[in-house]
Amino acid sequence: MKTLKDTITQITMPTPYAVGDVHTYLLKGDRLTLVDAGVRTEDAWKALVEQLNHIGYHPEDIEQVILTHHHPDHMGLVDRFPRVETIAGHPKLKPWLERDDRFFEQYEAFFKWMYKEAGVPERFDSLLKGLKKPLKWTAEGKMTHLLEEGDALPGHEEWRVIETPGHAQNHLSFIRKEDGALIGGDHLLAHISSNPLLEPAYSPNEERPKPLLQYRDSMEKLLPLDIDTVYPGHGKVFGDVHALIQTRLKKQEQRAGKVYQMFKDGPLRAYDVCERLFPKHVESQLGLTMSETVGQLDYLESINRLKTSIIEGEKFYEMNG
Repeated sequence: MKTLKDTITQITMPTPYAVGDVHTYLLKGDRLTLVDAGVRTEDAWKALVEQLNHIGYHPEDIEQVILTHHHPDHMGLVDRFPRVETIAGHPKLKPWLERDDRFFEQYEAFFKWMYKEAGVPERFDSLLKGLKKPLKWTAEGKMTHLLEEGDALPGHEEWRVIETPGHAQNHLSFIRKEDGALIGGDHLLAHISSNPLLEPAYSPNEERPKPLLQYRDSMEKLLPLDIDTVYPGHGKVFGDVHALIQTRLKKQEQRAGKVYQMFKDGPLRAYDVCERLFPKHVESQLGLTMSETVGQLDYLESINRLKTSIIEGEKFYEMNG
């Protein structure tokens, strides 16, 4: 059997989020690399430094950081490593890391339009002004290396990039085919299904992304691959990937069936569905619940179960036939 040059070590840090701890992975190969970089808190930094020390390393030993996606709990400490010269990730991660003001203006405008079309009440308008708040948990820096489908990781030729959008438009996973190892970020988690989150298009010529449809495609994309072990962003390392993917797909379809039944009494807007689907959480977690709701509606529309119409700027869904 071929001897694997790269080795992988899991490092775990606390986060201020309900999801709990987040993992980063130390890759030892031609370069000493961190895959993801935790959240920007002193508790996370302390945990990272202690665990590096335990295995004989220090922050100044890290040569590069490779990012699975832009969420704050995955890139918050990027700028804390003095020797890092390479920061790599998907091209769509660039505006997040580099704090592109024009991008964030478009981001806010997208949600303002999206929520108006969905029938979200005006009392939630203040949330739009808080879209930048999560940036306090993340780093600012410069992307130096762009990664896309099939690319090798810099300094780690055994690892290849798989584009896995859905949870984030810029989400990447990394596979080592020699032993079936997958560093999966938040694409696949053993204990919970990842949220496919609404985001705007990254160019004026693109339609609004449909993250749940992307997420389904990204999961199905893994089915033909020989994956033995998944190293996730949260939760335990796990195997039996094909069974997990089939379970995730089936549960999503079951939820879509539940949503479909809501239209027996007539047309509804996305927010109307969200209130019914998440009565206890819509007020406190509008972003997450609306992302899930719109995802289910996108899916039902894609299989021709629902049709849509625009009335006075609001989108209504109804049973198709």
